[in-house]
Amino acid sequence: MADKRRTWREEEQRLIERWNSAAERYRVVQAEVSLLNGSVLPDDLKLREQTARAEVAAVRREVAKLKVEFNSGKRY
Repeated sequence: MADKRRTWREEEQRLIERWNSAAERYRVVQAEVSLLNGSVLPDDLKLREQTARAEVAAVRREVAKLKVEFNSGKRY
């Protein structure tokens, strides 16, 4: 059981690191978008924004999955 807990904690730590990284990238892109004050976004910035948004969404889904596992008793 201790091995599972250690594995879970490591997995959760990696997820936290991914969350922080994705959130920071999204924050940076949003700051760049806001500087344009409603102007048409350049294609590269539009792509970076879509990528950052998709990454945050993917990490959110993973967090939700772990939350369900925890609440159902499958973890810890």
